[in-house]
Amino acid sequence: MRTSPRSGPLGRLGLAVATHTRWVLGLWLLVLIALGTAAPSVFSSLAGAGWQANGSDSVQARELAQEHFGGNSSAAIQVVIHSDTHTVPDAPMTAVIDEATALLGADPRIGDVIAPQPGMTMSPDGRTGILIAGANANTDEMVRAVDDLKGPLTALSADGIEVYPTGASALWSDFNAANHDAMIKAELFSWPVTLAIMVLAFGSLVAAGLPLLLTIAGLVASAGGLVLLNTVTPISVWAMNFAMMFALALGIDYALFMVSRFRAAVRASGDPRQAVAETMDTAGKAVALSGLTVLVSLSAVLLVPAPAVRTMAVGIMLAVTFVLAATLTLLPAVLAKLGERINAGALPWAKEQSHRSERFAKWGRLLDRHPWPFAVGSIALLLALAFPILGLKVAMPSIQVVPEDSSVRQGYELVQAQMGDGAPGALQILTPTAQADEAARIASGTDGIAMVTPPMPAADGADWTMLQAIPTVDPSSPQMAVILADLRADLPADALVGGAPAENLDLQQALNDYLPIIIAVILALGFLLLLFALRAPLIALLGTVTSLLSTAATFGVARLIFQDGHGSGLLGFEPQGFLNGWGPVFFFAMIFAIAMDYTVFLVSTAKEQFEKHGDARRAMIGGLAHSGRVIFAAAAVMVAVFFSFALAEPLPPKEMGIILGVAVLLDAVLIRLVLLPVLMRLTGAAAWHTPAWLDRILPKISFSHG
Repeated sequence: MRTSPRSGPLGRLGLAVATHTRWVLGLWLLVLIALGTAAPSVFSSLAGAGWQANGSDSVQARELAQEHFGGNSSAAIQVVIHSDTHTVPDAPMTAVIDEATALLGADPRIGDVIAPQPGMTMSPDGRTGILIAGANANTDEMVRAVDDLKGPLTALSADGIEVYPTGASALWSDFNAANHDAMIKAELFSWPVTLAIMVLAFGSLVAAGLPLLLTIAGLVASAGGLVLLNTVTPISVWAMNFAMMFALALGIDYALFMVSRFRAAVRASGDPRQAVAETMDTAGKAVALSGLTVLVSLSAVLLVPAPAVRTMAVGIMLAVTFVLAATLTLLPAVLAKLGERINAGALPWAKEQSHRSERFAKWGRLLDRHPWPFAVGSIALLLALAFPILGLKVAMPSIQVVPEDSSVRQGYELVQAQMGDGAPGALQILTPTAQADEAARIASGTDGIAMVTPPMPAADGADWTMLQAIPTVDPSSPQMAVILADLRADLPADALVGGAPAENLDLQQALNDYLPIIIAVILALGFLLLLFALRAPLIALLGTVTSLLSTAATFGVARLIFQDGHGSGLLGFEPQGFLNGWGPVFFFAMIFAIAMDYTVFLVSTAKEQFEKHGDARRAMIGGLAHSGRVIFAAAAVMVAVFFSFALAEPLPPKEMGIILGVAVLLDAVLIRLVLLPVLMRLTGAAAWHTPAWLDRILPKISFSHG
């Protein structure tokens, strides 16, 4: 059987896939076997660091410290050794220090090991000392070094002597471990919930299982792809964390749309091959446009000069690419094989379920009769939720992001208690030797600096000297930014200020600087993609603006929860007083991508209806009738998946899950099922109008079939 002459490329692809199902299934099997062999090592292979602003003063300072000062940089491991009954010079403490030194010295990733020094890395009462294990490898390898060494080091604790690895490398080691456990637990919780929602949405066990199988294929492929990509360039372990979340959410979204359309088509024609072609020619176009929109939105994040942030975007983009490829090739092949057996295992209430939902058609008619109250009400509510965004504060995560019983937090808090609030966050000043005395004098006189250590000449004789400036405040205090700015303004021009607090502040500044650019790029590209596909400037603009409105409302809610602490007791976290620094950049891209995902599902269906009969009001009602159930079910799945991360103990995955869950809830309920439909109703045929000059330059894209 041939497709209609009006079938587009995706319709022809669908027919080809349905005709050669064995080849398609066999090819996917080979891909999954090849990438699946690498997939199990994904969490152990990927990089643990990369939270830095490339080219910043702090990164340059760290590189100089590692090269000329035996690795005594921000990436060095700080081993805190404490006793309530002994002092550092006592034999029991000395013995533990010697054992720790030997353990560290045996690892080639460790540079010079510096014993606790009075007045510098030893508490005034002598009961706490810090052993500095220099970094002889890059930041990612130093995180792996802590992974390997923290067990043997903490095992040295005995007879009233406590040993805790801490410092930036240890922080990322403990945080990545806690985050990994939280992500796995959340995923395990979300899978059965997702399956239950799928069964309720489809009323068929076979149809409900297909989205999950598709998602598994995408996850396996993306995990293996990340492992292979990591051999070329370091990929943050967070890339897989986000990929898992997005692959599950979007994979189910796409499969829902495709399977729902296929069930209607195969019921109408009885021919699985023709049904696949029709599904690809309609729902397939919407899925392709949605996937492209998600990829474009996330690609803007690549502008940020921070390896961890960039590779997080790469991870999601890779997962979306594999899920999209599976949706447009593997899923149609399986559907063609199943045919009408797609409804096997149907539950009693769903045997006559149709693609068109009369319940959502009634909702559409209600919106059609009363557009203004719904428009004004939804806009007012969204603006009220968005208003708190005006007071949103951002900063890099504090020590509170790791569990209280983690070794890095225990060591951090012990150092603060014994040596002052700023002791865990020393600022490193690298200066030419001739300017060392002047730099020491200026640093000592800077407000917020408790002490400056004696100048340390370069170990290899280079013309560099290091000073350690100990702040009076916690490394996460807002005052740290003022201290850093004062030092950089007053120190000699050739001096560089680094250290973990400086690296965090430099990264935060880079994120702040790039945020307006990223927002502008995402909005422009999102609008252009909708314009290209829908060929109607007004509906493309409405889709973009409403997506921006739901994104703003989400950040307003995020401020109320995570900055102001509303509901923190119920959700089980201690508010930091700010949103994690990478949130605005990364969450904006992710939330906007999700919002555009639903926009595409709704407007492409409405456009298909408009192409059939040319009536804008019927198109709006028909768009809701044919996509409302899918949007509602997809949103329910996404909310369940994202909110499952609220169970996580570490704050960042909890923050991520709740913010994305709120975004989906607001967007699906207030935007796609209320505001955008009534805006289509109020603008009428003008929403779908294509100016003559635009009609001449845009390709002819139709969302109808046959």
